[in-house]
Amino acid sequence: MPKTFTQIPLARPDTPLLDTLNSPADLRQLPASQLERVVDELREYLLYAVGQCGGHFGAGLGVVELTVALHYLYHTPDDKLVWDVGHQCYPHKILTGRRESLTSIRQAGGLSGFPKRSESEYDTFGVGHSSTSISAALGMALGAEMAGSDRRAVAIIGDGAMTAGQAFEAMSHAAHTRSNLLVILNDNNMSISHNVGGLSNYFARIWASKSYIALREGGKKVLSTMPAAWDFIRRTEESMKNMVSPDMLFEAIGFNYIGPIDGHNVDELVRTLGNLRDLEGPQLLHIYTTKGKGFAPAEVDPVGYHAINKIEPKPKVQVAVPQKPKLPKYQDIFGQWLCDMAEQDPRLVGITPAMCEGSGMVEFSRRFPERYHDVAICEQHAVTLAGGLACENQKPVVAIYSTFLQRGYDQLIHDVALQELDVTFGLDRAGLVGEDGATHGGVFDLAYLRTVPNMIIAAPSD
Repeated sequence: MPKTFTQIPLARPDTPLLDTLNSPADLRQLPASQLERVVDELREYLLYAVGQCGGHFGAGLGVVELTVALHYLYHTPDDKLVWDVGHQCYPHKILTGRRESLTSIRQAGGLSGFPKRSESEYDTFGVGHSSTSISAALGMALGAEMAGSDRRAVAIIGDGAMTAGQAFEAMSHAAHTRSNLLVILNDNNMSISHNVGGLSNYFARIWASKSYIALREGGKKVLSTMPAAWDFIRRTEESMKNMVSPDMLFEAIGFNYIGPIDGHNVDELVRTLGNLRDLEGPQLLHIYTTKGKGFAPAEVDPVGYHAINKIEPKPKVQVAVPQKPKLPKYQDIFGQWLCDMAEQDPRLVGITPAMCEGSGMVEFSRRFPERYHDVAICEQHAVTLAGGLACENQKPVVAIYSTFLQRGYDQLIHDVALQELDVTFGLDRAGLVGEDGATHGGVFDLAYLRTVPNMIIAAPSD
């Protein structure tokens, strides 16, 4: 069982085994029996490093075991790991030669808060926006096939990111090409339900085993001449899978579905991934994890610990310092305005693509739940949904990060502006955003919005 910590260490913890791992090649030299120790030391060091500089917190803690297992079994950087969104990449950076630099993450001249190709050969694809990993990993898998290489491609995607259309577009194409692609669905209890327990893990190992795959494929050939017998066997297999995997969507798309398994059991991950690594065709491994795993306060409040600020040590001598009044955040002002307008106009509707907290809509969602729509990570749908509401004389307000509106640009032009529909867009994180880096900068909004006819652009000020 992984250790659970209750405090963020202010001094660098003692991590003797982790300190010997300067690359994944070093990790692969260890016996599997030492991986749990690596997990505990890595998680404690991660707590310390993020506490020193601030940054994304809960997501990285939730994938420590998975990160260790992947780098242990796959021959990175030759094999390709593509992290979706990328805010969970801190353990990956620690294991790939950037351990002592992690305290500079998201700082000027320091490490990027997301995977970045120019930073390391282990960062195979630059990310920051959601739901792109499967498309990128499939492209890498196809490229390997064209080059006659047996290197593998793995996409690691969360259940929230799996709600976006691009993820399913990529999976549909992967099923068509039958490429050697592994998709790991990291389910941290946000969107997709799962079964748990020993029976689920047991069947997951069976379905991923080479012997089972060989038996199944051989049985197809033999029983294809006996339709009645083959139909019975096929229905029996599907019924057994349905016992421990209620959602067979991925099998219907064309993936071999494995899981769910415990994403915090490093031994289970190593066994299952070891079976999956050399299988042919598209595979989907479903793991369940806890965001903030290993840090008790974050396990209780994963939203509050999504990211943290730098932990400042308390001074030995308390000196009274006059406190300046704390100014409200822009998104809080926007959220209050939204509530005020909603009280005055019952037609006002709030829409956000999975950015309720970040865009200041929490209070609106509580006070006006019947007029609040969180459409998940579906920016295109959010914009066109607003257009449909406007057609019915409603007053939709789309609250969205500036950088994410780029994903709904065609809908903005075709579905809203061309029809001169009354839709308000509240763009958060406009302009330079500093710590979040280039992927989250709102530096293009004025340029791409000024080209749209009838668009009114306003930048409020005091």
